[in-house]
Amino acid sequence: MTDTPDISPIRSAVSKNLGARYRAELRFRAAGLAAVAAAVGILIVLLSSIVSGGLPAFTVNELELTVDLEREVIDPLGDGSEESLRRGGYSRVLQSAMRAEFPEVQARRDLRNLFSLYTALNATRLMDEVLENPGLIGSRHVFTMPLADDLDLYLKGLLVEDRVLDTDGALSLSVEGDAVTVRSSATDFRDLAGEFARTLRARATLLEVEADTLAERAEGLSGNDAEDMLYDAELNRRRALDIRATLERDAGPLALDASLPSVLVEVDGRAVALTSIAADGATASGRFLLGSEPVDAMSDWTLYVIDTPAERRRVSDQLIVWTRALEARGVISSAFNTYLFANADSREPELAGVKGALFGSILTMIITITISVPIGVFTALYLEEYAPKNRFTALIEVNINNLAAVPSIVFGLLGLAVFINAFGLPRSAPLVGGLVLSLMTLPTVIIATRAALKAVPQSIRQAALAVGASRTQTVFHHVLPLAAPGILTGSIIGLAQAMGETAPLLMIGMVAFIADAPTLGLEGFTQPATVMPVQIFLWSDGAERAFEARTAAAILVLLALMIGFNALAIYLRRRFERRW
Repeated sequence: MTDTPDISPIRSAVSKNLGARYRAELRFRAAGLAAVAAAVGILIVLLSSIVSGGLPAFTVNELELTVDLEREVIDPLGDGSEESLRRGGYSRVLQSAMRAEFPEVQARRDLRNLFSLYTALNATRLMDEVLENPGLIGSRHVFTMPLADDLDLYLKGLLVEDRVLDTDGALSLSVEGDAVTVRSSATDFRDLAGEFARTLRARATLLEVEADTLAERAEGLSGNDAEDMLYDAELNRRRALDIRATLERDAGPLALDASLPSVLVEVDGRAVALTSIAADGATASGRFLLGSEPVDAMSDWTLYVIDTPAERRRVSDQLIVWTRALEARGVISSAFNTYLFANADSREPELAGVKGALFGSILTMIITITISVPIGVFTALYLEEYAPKNRFTALIEVNINNLAAVPSIVFGLLGLAVFINAFGLPRSAPLVGGLVLSLMTLPTVIIATRAALKAVPQSIRQAALAVGASRTQTVFHHVLPLAAPGILTGSIIGLAQAMGETAPLLMIGMVAFIADAPTLGLEGFTQPATVMPVQIFLWSDGAERAFEARTAAAILVLLALMIGFNALAIYLRRRFERRW
């Protein structure tokens, strides 16, 4: 009878370490879940930032003006020819329509300010509508155009901080020359006066602190530098004293300057910008920004405060008043921003669109697909199925793998030296861009195709050869169909990567400003164009604030294209996938 070995020491050792092993596994799983959660969280933050920044660009505030297309203005030659219509005074037509909305505006400076509600490029759009439909000549036509970019941001609440205060009293306006006296039956201005007084006291304190700091720094200097700092310190002290003297003046009105929030009183189609508030909190002085008639005891009025001071914003109180008046009349309305997709690039943000970059990307990717996919697939077929295994093919494989790791800008330098300087191809053309991106995408396509071919079992090849198929029949009738899902997936992912490239295209001149979209035809391959990533790069460097939203919107469009490419890759893989 064989003795049973004693395994209790082993069991006790295993039991002793079992808890530690379970805890280690739990820690590993927790670390994995934390990594996934962190990645998802970062992705959510990134996408939410882009979406929140880009959504304002998908809507636009438009002006709907009824314009008189008088024949003598639109058709100066009187023959109705295209040449005559192109010489028409379309800017004058738009200006006349705008003056009809505000007939009280007469001064030249005020008129220039009024006409800045829209960009002058809209005159060209009106001309295009007349050229397309000459029957409009001599009629009244409703013309729609985007509001100026800063005012569009204002109506979207992205330009200034503002508020509407509650009012209790009845309002009266009395006019003496250019001055307007505003009286309320209640102390509706008292809280504002107290708020502005506190702001001025804080400003005086800050000026005094800055003056003391400058004086201390001047002690460690000598010569002109010390004198300049002492002068600045004294200037700040004087400003602080002036502010405090104004505030300590008994029963005097509080003056409102450009460094304080703007206060506007709107009543019965009139708007008054307050210039001072009396100590009683019920009386104020100001000037008319809209209208000029007195008002007597009206209870329906608005006290509108723009907290962003006039010296810190790009639009004046006058422009804001005109914009609010047009919105109240229904002349301004919000709509989907078709300009974003129907227009090419523009210096004016409200007219800038992605059409040119989108067409350029399509043409560039057509060239890239036509060159990189067939050459890459057939190269991989030869290396994997036909090429002998020797040092020469090994050298080729190593170089292909190395090319996949070369920085993309190197391909741009190669395209500049070979395609443009040597071959003389046009700069900034989709043809050159497609050739450069083809060179960059080829290694990725070759590597993905070889991996897909290697995944096909050798038994498939052997079975085909055993039933009498030739080598070529085996490859094209059996191996290639089975590898097609992997080939398509790798190729599409490589092309999606190429679509997002910027650096190589900058080197061949596709960073140029392109005002007209290329045509989607053979001639479009040699026309000047840009692509979506470069357009995003250009807009991100734009001086106007409105380009920020358009940059994010263009990123969303590019992301949609990328997601579409990846979805196509997933569909093709599942569509052609075969199991064995």
